[in-house]
Amino acid sequence: MLRRLPLLLADVLLLPLSVWLSFLLRLADPWPPQLQESLWLLPTVLVIGLPIYALSGQYRGLARYVGSAALYQLAARNALLVLLVAFAGLQLQQPAPPRSSWILLWILLTVFTGGLRFALRDLLLGQVPRAPRRRRQRVLIYGAGAAGAQLAAALRLAHSTRIAAFLDDDPGLWHRTLYGVPVLPPARLPRLLRQGRVDQLILSIPSLPQSERRRLLASLQGYGVPVLQVPSVDEIASGRARIDTLRPVPIEDLLGRESVHPDAALLEGAITGRCVLVSGAGGSIGAELCRQILRLRPARLVLLERSEFALYAIGQELEGWAAPQPLVQALGDVADQGFLERLLRAYGVQVLFHAAAYKHVPLVEANICAGLANNLNGTRSALAASLACGLERFTLISTDKAVRPTNAMGASKRVCELLVQNAAAAQSRTICSMVRFGNVLGSSGSVVPLFRRQIAAGGPLTVTHPEITRFFMTIPEAVQLVLQASAMAAGGEVFLLDMGPPVRIADLARQMIQLSGASVRDAANPDGDIEIHYTGLRPGEKLHEELLLADASDPTAHPLIRRAREESLAPARLAELMAAMEAALGRWDQPAALAVLRRLVTDYQPR
Repeated sequence: MLRRLPLLLADVLLLPLSVWLSFLLRLADPWPPQLQESLWLLPTVLVIGLPIYALSGQYRGLARYVGSAALYQLAARNALLVLLVAFAGLQLQQPAPPRSSWILLWILLTVFTGGLRFALRDLLLGQVPRAPRRRRQRVLIYGAGAAGAQLAAALRLAHSTRIAAFLDDDPGLWHRTLYGVPVLPPARLPRLLRQGRVDQLILSIPSLPQSERRRLLASLQGYGVPVLQVPSVDEIASGRARIDTLRPVPIEDLLGRESVHPDAALLEGAITGRCVLVSGAGGSIGAELCRQILRLRPARLVLLERSEFALYAIGQELEGWAAPQPLVQALGDVADQGFLERLLRAYGVQVLFHAAAYKHVPLVEANICAGLANNLNGTRSALAASLACGLERFTLISTDKAVRPTNAMGASKRVCELLVQNAAAAQSRTICSMVRFGNVLGSSGSVVPLFRRQIAAGGPLTVTHPEITRFFMTIPEAVQLVLQASAMAAGGEVFLLDMGPPVRIADLARQMIQLSGASVRDAANPDGDIEIHYTGLRPGEKLHEELLLADASDPTAHPLIRRAREESLAPARLAELMAAMEAALGRWDQPAALAVLRRLVTDYQPR
């Protein structure tokens, strides 16, 4: 109540003042006879006005957040006040002032009471404890539309930043102002950055096409200014994020390739209404498979994971979605065929996605028997259980490292592909296929999280070779490929995505450094912030990955998914070599296991 008292006292002064000024402006006389005859207006406007203000909530609003809606409400209250005062004068048969003074009174009341509240708002905002001036960031907002205006309003309340300028592509906005800040053409950006008048740049165009975003990001590199962006339109509209929830530019915007848009019919084709099991459900790919499968309304989703914590984490996340589909959390090893068969039969599983595998190349290279046993036994068990239980579909998650492998992990995945091809050729009840793709951004063990941690620590960034390249896609894209390819499969296919040109890892490291606001320290810039160290290729690492064993591939129903035509081993030969592999792994005999691996994958050339 004490906070509202100053506003109440101010209105006690402003109401009679507005009456007097309405006569002054109308008659150009500070004490005209008409006012002397109408002194009844002074107490009447207080007796009627203050209760109207109080009962209609005028003193309940927070002055710090007064906006245009409050001004409209004030105008309506003051119109009602003027009408009631005029009606009271008629009923009491008091001398009436000039008619135009009633309009002037309404305008003055609205201007004075509204102006007081807006002035108080600005005063209160100015009194918020500010960060020291040297710590206030000078921000440049790219985008002066609705999103930019909302972001600026949020930043003004925060007081940790100062908006230096807006940039926008619309010439109609140039050299105008928004919240008193000029809107400039994008051509002014290099000059502003070179002058050091900007500490941070925020992209505030949620609907900016990806090609335009890449062009803009390319123009920002080299200025040493961190770049953030507002959430997407979908995130803002769904309430998952606010306009001022700023975040770093996603790495996929740096890759120079457009996102792959899924075919909804293909996505639903093998999932909707079916019971689906995902092995390795707690891993990067497995967890995203579970998320996307759940959105496609399966009859039931079974999460199979041998890591207790990983299963708990993905289970808690998916249960929080309150999805109507039953969710089963199964703790166990996919290599245990008996357990897996009981699980498939107990829940009537129809579709299995096999994502469980060891995939970290240097770790598997240092623990070859463990890597081979895990990847090969897991796939053999999952395949055998799927065939024994008569599943509709079995899909193996494979990797581009299976193509002409130089490491045991890649070679093991190629053997897994051979097992799937053999199973597909031996029967027609279960449709067996595999999906091969490159590195996924943000997955456990991938280079992007490593670079982020190294940048946060001040560097250096470690790259194995200046010329090393990799194919990249986002985890959601990779999973969309898996789901769509599974729906298209007829049996034995190796599906792969048209991923565009490979990405040079050194260029990716340089881009991430520059967009974090730092500069690259090298021979051309010895005073830079973060250095890139080249450590040499790791054991089993290839300089350039490939997606195809042969040069031939065929198109599919999806324009960006292709079907590879690749040879497989004869069933008898594969069975003989797998028996030899099983014997070698049973003895934990690494040289023998590697010798068998070379016979299984003839183009395996270990480094």
